[in-house]
Amino acid sequence: MILKIAAALVVLIAAVLIFATTRPDSFHVERTANIKAPPEKIFPLIADLHSWPTWSPYEKLDPAMKKTYSGAANGKGAAFSWDGNSNVGAGRVEIADTTPSSKIDIKLDMTRPMEGHNNVEFRLTQKEGGTDVTWAMDGQYAYVAKVIGLFLNMDKMMGGEFENGLANLKKIAEQ
Repeated sequence: MILKIAAALVVLIAAVLIFATTRPDSFHVERTANIKAPPEKIFPLIADLHSWPTWSPYEKLDPAMKKTYSGAANGKGAAFSWDGNSNVGAGRVEIADTTPSSKIDIKLDMTRPMEGHNNVEFRLTQKEGGTDVTWAMDGQYAYVAKVIGLFLNMDKMMGGEFENGLANLKKIAEQ
């Protein structure tokens, strides 16, 4: 009986590991919020990394997170590294490019809890009565992340944090 249970468990684990190889190699997470403020008011809150603590959802996950700023004061070349608890991990972001009041491209390099190299983009599109702000992230799945992705939904997990951050950004920009 124990042998049959062990064999079934091995087959189940093998099936999960094989199935994980069929999952996509890349991911895309995106959320948009309408903010009743002009892009010129919102853009500096994103392009100046020193402003992120006022709206980033990750600040609340680890208020004691250690941060080190480097590079330009803001805009292209501005960067910060962080080292925090298991909720935020460790890594570095750097603004790779900006288009004033409309787009900010960011390079995100995670070192912990899992290594990852992703591209983050903020797009600001002026609409009548406000600005649509889109926060998007694209990256590649490592095999381990594919296995984890069978049990955790990346879009819901990351998307929820993006929604929180955009809601925080909205509160600040609409003041």
